[in-house]
Amino acid sequence: MTHRILVTGASGFVGKALLQLLESEYVGCEVFPLGQGEGRRDPIDIRDQEGVDRAVREIQPTALIHLAAVAAPSEARSAPRHAWDVNVTGTMNLAESLMRHVPQARFVHVGSSEAYGASLSSMPVTEQAPLRPVNIYGATKAAADLMIGQMCYDGLRAIRFRPFNHIGPGQSDTYVVPDFAHQVAGILSGKSDPVIHVGNIEVERDFLDVRDVVRAYAIAATEDHDAGPDCVYNIASGQPRAIRDILNAIVSQSGVDIEVRIEPQKLRANQIPVAVGDASKARRELNWAPRVPFEQSVADILEYWRQIAAAADGSVPPRTGVQQARQ
Repeated sequence: MTHRILVTGASGFVGKALLQLLESEYVGCEVFPLGQGEGRRDPIDIRDQEGVDRAVREIQPTALIHLAAVAAPSEARSAPRHAWDVNVTGTMNLAESLMRHVPQARFVHVGSSEAYGASLSSMPVTEQAPLRPVNIYGATKAAADLMIGQMCYDGLRAIRFRPFNHIGPGQSDTYVVPDFAHQVAGILSGKSDPVIHVGNIEVERDFLDVRDVVRAYAIAATEDHDAGPDCVYNIASGQPRAIRDILNAIVSQSGVDIEVRIEPQKLRANQIPVAVGDASKARRELNWAPRVPFEQSVADILEYWRQIAAAADGSVPPRTGVQQARQ
């Protein structure tokens, strides 16, 4: 079977990793990026129902992997109406169009563990935990998740994912791990004093390498697995890691002494102390499991930001995107 995969959010951090995976390991798979700034002659905003409908009708995908979103909690908090429009209305437009024009196609919906919110206090969280979001971003992802689940009863062939924190080279420094690496790279390049500014480093999170995360999406889009109301999967390592320990690992890899300073403006409200997911369902039903060691993820992220710092000096050309994991 020839796979024709429509991908929203293909120009983002996760989208680039997904496209690289599909290109390297899924030979013959046709990939069609959809969205603004993603190489189409007629860029489409997923909030534009007619534009989405036209693209789906023309491409006739066998699967749609929906990554596009207002993905940073801080961005959703600063523009909540925009976040709801993109994350919920945009998702509805895509799903309705798929049902209308290619009802046999699979809808791979990428949600977020943030949808669990207050339920994350029970560890590890399974897919049976109630969705109790505590921030705007989590609320929009929970609403879209429930909407897609309901549409499955109307015939949508969907697989829903609730990924926990994912990291990797190429991720924006608006997220905590690349923020640390970016600051350390600046110190190593001599541009900054040996001081790193942080928020709350006592919380614990479940981190995965983005290269492992996108493999789950590719599996769902290309392999013959069930799709429907019960096809909901956590993507997680199952191991909580303290932000402090991650910071220490990055500083240790730098090989220099760095002072750590807590910055009040970096502290987030409504933070869950510990968040860890149970991905045994994905392991069992999708035959998915993480492969990239956490230590490699951290090393690759620090190296990425060192390359960026060096490129800014004009000493080395920058490398962009996510590099393939070393086996």
